[in-house]
Amino acid sequence: MVDDTEVISFLLSTEIIPLCLRTIEMGSELSKTVATFIVQKILLDDVGLDYICTTAERFFVVGRVLGNMVTTLFEQPSPRLLKHIIRCYLRLSDNLKACDALRSCLPEMLRDATFNSCLREDPTTRRWLQQLLHNVGVNRVPTRLQGGGGFEHMLVN
Repeated sequence: MVDDTEVISFLLSTEIIPLCLRTIEMGSELSKTVATFIVQKILLDDVGLDYICTTAERFFVVGRVLGNMVTTLFEQPSPRLLKHIIRCYLRLSDNLKACDALRSCLPEMLRDATFNSCLREDPTTRRWLQQLLHNVGVNRVPTRLQGGGGFEHMLVN
């Protein structure tokens, strides 16, 4: 039996991430949902999370695509797609550097009550969103102040 980490490692050696990101940007709602689900599954494995968070460029490309989808969902709501996007963000927040970066780049529409009605019937996704907001909240000392450093130091102006 092949374990998930083996599958994720194989997928990461292909062009699966760029392909999924392009599909999320330009596909039909069903294609976007499937592509976001694949990105979510990759992120849920530690190898996938590490891969996305290894470089600032990878993290910010994924973050930009997810952020653009949040804006699109405001205009054309899809609770199922929103669920996968929130789960992706929540998993990204498990990485200290990514969590630090999410403090400044998490879409405002996820921070305010924009999607409350969309999530009314989905207690699991509401809980994930609450956990995400808690993770990126100001109640934690930023890693910059702990001597670690987030992605910001990797970006060239």
